Amino acid sequence: MRPLASTDYRRGHLNVLAVLTVVTDPGEEAWIEQFYAQKAAGNYYTLVVVDRASDRIVGVGCVFVEYKFLRGLGKVGHIEDIAVDETMQGKKIGLRIIDALTRISEEAGCYKTILNCSDKNIRTVTITYKLVSKFNLGLLI
Repeated sequence: MRPLASTDYRRGHLNVLAVLTVVTDPGEEAWIEQFYAQKAAGNYYTLVVVDRASDRIVGVGCVFVEYKFLRGLGKVGHIEDIAVDETMQGKKIGLRIIDALTRISEEAGCYKTILNCSDKNIRTVTITYKLVSKFNLGLLI
């Protein structure tokens, strides 16, 4: 597992995200511009899991830090876009990504971390990852 790299467009980053929703391919140049825009923002942390044999991304997830006026100008971590290649699902790759992103959120000083997921995935998330007591689960409709 490692941070997303500027060369990961060619490793199938968008293909893995396509397990979540329809993904429009903006082309490599625009993808790289978006990569650097997120990096420059300084509050986006995207991790990927790469299959060493194929050099392809098989898992991805992101946490971004929201700066609040509440709780003494506190911070909240939002975990989103957890995706695992269909051929690699069931191997706890998503769980490892979520755990790593949670540590990043905690190290950034966030007072809570919210795992955002679609309503159709809420059962999978709560049963597979047993996160009900650890996270605030955000439902996206």
